[in-house]
This record gives sequence, C-alpha cells and structure tokens, in this order.
Amino acid sequence: MTSPVHPSFSLTGRVALVTGSTTGLGKSMALALSRAGAKVAMNYYNNTPRAEAAFAEFRAAGGEGMLVRGDVSSETDVPRLVAEIAAHLGPVDILVLNATPDQPHLPVEEYAWSFYQQMLDFFVKSPVLLAQACLPHMKAQRWGRIINIGSEVVALGVPNFTAYVAAKAGQNGFNRSLAREVAKWGITVNMIAPGWIPVERHAGDPQEAKDDYRALIPADRWGLPEDLSGAVVFLASEAASFVTAQNLHVNGGLTVH
Repeated sequence: MTSPVHPSFSLTGRVALVTGSTTGLGKSMALALSRAGAKVAMNYYNNTPRAEAAFAEFRAAGGEGMLVRGDVSSETDVPRLVAEIAAHLGPVDILVLNATPDQPHLPVEEYAWSFYQQMLDFFVKSPVLLAQACLPHMKAQRWGRIINIGSEVVALGVPNFTAYVAAKAGQNGFNRSLAREVAKWGITVNMIAPGWIPVERHAGDPQEAKDDYRALIPADRWGLPEDLSGAVVFLASEAASFVTAQNLHVNGGLTVH
C-alpha cells in the first residue's frame, strides 16, 4: 500500500504482526500499519471464513501481508507462526499484542480459577512467548517495537471484572519491566490502553451499560477503532524511538489523573 507518509512515520521495509487482527480493533490497527508502509501478518485462531473475509478486505484496501492462523498462548504454536511469517514476509520487526478472549463481568465469587488462568494466558503468557520468539531478530538488528494493547480498566478498577483487570495489570507490569530490559538494543516496549470502543463482540451488550459509559466520556463521543490508528503507527515509527515503558490512554479523557 502506497500513500504519502512523513519519513519519521514511514514503516516501509518493516514487518508487523498484529495478534487477533481479523476483527475489531486489531483489524483497524493492521490496516493502519499497512497504510504506513509495513507488511502485516494478520493473526487469528477461530472462525476461518471470517478471517479470510477480513484478509480479503485488507488486500482490497491495498494492504500487503499474510493471514496466519495460530494460538498465541501456545508454547508450540508461537514459534511456528513467527517462523512462518519470517519465511513469507521476513522477520517480525513490530509486534502488536492485541488478541483477547470473551470478558464476562461476574462477582469475584463466581469466577472459576480456570477463567483467571485463561486471562493470564492471553495477557501475560502470550506476550512473553511472542516477545521471546521475536526478540532475537530485534536485538540482532538493534531495532524493534513491541506494543501491548492494554485497557483503561486497570486505572479505573472496574468492579465485577477482577479476572480481566488483574491480567491486564500483569501485562502492564511486563510492559514496563521489559522496556527497561531491552532499551539498549533500540527496542521500545509500550502499551496503548483504549477505552470501551464498541466493536463486533459488543453487539449484544446492554444498551443501558453503553449509555452509562458514553455519558462519562469528556470528549462527548464514542471512540472508534480508527482512533487507535495514529497511536499504533506513532509508537511503531521512528518518531517514537525515544518513547518506551509508556501506557498511552486512548479514551477521550476518561482516565484523568
């Protein structure tokens, strides 16, 4: 995909992997990275027809890349999918950790530990496995970008949501510590914490809950998937080469400290 991009924001020659990127926010970020010049590996695990339709949409918009199926919480699948990307597009330079499962709201007494474990697998184990698989190349070339997609819920302390909030807080801790560990190799590690941005999986959410949240947004509008585009391209670009260990909230001003 070719478009006028300021050199500081150009990702031409870079390869990006966006996990969980055939729906919602991930699909929007994959397209944004491609518009900045990157080749993008769009990852999914379930629903192959939907994934293929999303990739066809990506290609129709001028995107260059590949569709890669893989469980990003699997110790055997992660090295395989990273190697597959390297064989077809080149080694991963930009890693966007976006994959997420369903997130039911329940009182703490009603969560089974197995659900906490699933949250930890998605938001702590998966980032660790993917970083381990991608870092050797990033270190060798002394350049890399790891972008965690977090959530405002860690700052808000949302009730009846302890499993998701705890796992996202763990991901934020991993983000901060890893950023300091790999900074000397020219690798940045940052987090984007979006607010509640309604996408496909929110179609059945109660309208009352949506209305209550919408009334709290200082910017007086819903966030859109495209609102993450500028943030992810910035953090992936040379313009952000001195920005690391940060947690950028994209929520219209809802989490003001």
